[in-house]
Amino acid sequence: MIDLEKTKAPLVAAVVQLSSQADVDENLARAEHWIAEAARAGAQLVALPENFAFMGEEVDKCRIAEPLTPPFGLIGSTIVRAATRAGVFVVAGGMPEKSGDQTRPFNTSVLFSPEGHLLARYRKVHLFDVDLPDGTKLEESRGTSSGSPADLPVTELLGLGLGMTVCYDLRFPEIFRALESRGARVVTVPAAFTLTTGKDHWHTLLRARAIENQIFVLAPGQTGKHPRGRQTYGKSLIVDPWGDVLAQVGEGEGFAIARLDPAYQDKVRQALPCLSHKRL
Repeated sequence: MIDLEKTKAPLVAAVVQLSSQADVDENLARAEHWIAEAARAGAQLVALPENFAFMGEEVDKCRIAEPLTPPFGLIGSTIVRAATRAGVFVVAGGMPEKSGDQTRPFNTSVLFSPEGHLLARYRKVHLFDVDLPDGTKLEESRGTSSGSPADLPVTELLGLGLGMTVCYDLRFPEIFRALESRGARVVTVPAAFTLTTGKDHWHTLLRARAIENQIFVLAPGQTGKHPRGRQTYGKSLIVDPWGDVLAQVGEGEGFAIARLDPAYQDKVRQALPCLSHKRL
């Protein structure tokens, strides 16, 4: 549990929107660029979207999967370098981490410190297996191992409890309630939301999770067209505990930045004390 009494100072956070492809080196260069840009704009925490390092064929994803233990591989070491150069915390939103099954790595979100230390990692629990009306067919479980629902880290970051999820987890409110119960004041939702579902559900679900749990939600997303016929929605955004959108990225790559004020969050929780009324 996080000691909420220690929560004082606001946190300046940024969400980065990317259009990642199959070229890992180029994707990582774009991620480094936007981390540096967000830091120059004053961000203390920068969140990258799901699949920031790679969106391509499953066989190639397995090939580039790496363990998250020092010395890190190409992906991990690149984010460490970006975090230390920019002097910011980075949530590397979803990368292929080696698992016990060589054909099914984890989809893992990782929190690095400004000193390059791995502070927390979350392995995506809910995997996206769907046939959408537009003909899109995705079977994430065929090429990805699921994380354990018992492993939901909440990390104290500059006095705020930070919880982590990935994309499809957004549709399962119980994971957000569990994170809030463990002290999360901010929850990251890195995503590669499809265009079909994003245009109807993205904003609504993010605002609902923020309102229900009176938390800040950071939702960096993928945008545009990708290999294998994928098209993602974008609209990366930051939502406050009242459900208001504080900042949003427009079209294409970029970042949005906002000040997360825990004093305002406390006022919301005091004015509408629904969290103290929980019965389940």
